Amino acid sequence: MLTFEQIKELIDLVHERQLRGVEIERSGFRLKIDGGPAEAITVVAGETKPETRAAVSQGPAAVVPAGDSAAKVVEEAAAAAEDELAGVHILRSPIVGTFYTSPSPDAEPYVRAGDRVKRGQVLCIVEAMKLMNEIESDEDGVIEKAFPKNAQPVEFGEPLFAIVPD
Repeated sequence: MLTFEQIKELIDLVHERQLRGVEIERSGFRLKIDGGPAEAITVVAGETKPETRAAVSQGPAAVVPAGDSAAKVVEEAAAAAEDELAGVHILRSPIVGTFYTSPSPDAEPYVRAGDRVKRGQVLCIVEAMKLMNEIESDEDGVIEKAFPKNAQPVEFGEPLFAIVPD
């Protein structure tokens, strides 16, 4: 299954390269992105069983099946993402829950992009079953990017932060 960030990157790639679309099916999960003008991008994701299929649409769009070139585009996108993150440490979520940037809604975030962090420093909270789990840095370095938004659900193993090691 693809993460939210990976799906978002694929949507951006289809839009930037003005592709007709991309369709991926892996282990019972299906993602289809139909391209066109920015106001006509359609994303369909879900199980391959029709009764559990979910659809998200941003305006009218014609369904244009993607050919063999879709696999090539996805491979190129994956390679570009790996090159972009070369030398960057990715801190991943150890649990499923809700990501929070600060200890309370009115408090300052623990860290922001550009902040220097030390191993063991609290970076965020992931709430799971009403328990607030402080997630600590496992690397000394500088925060390059926080992947999830505040109060966004996260999956086990999903990237939380990109840290450039010292």
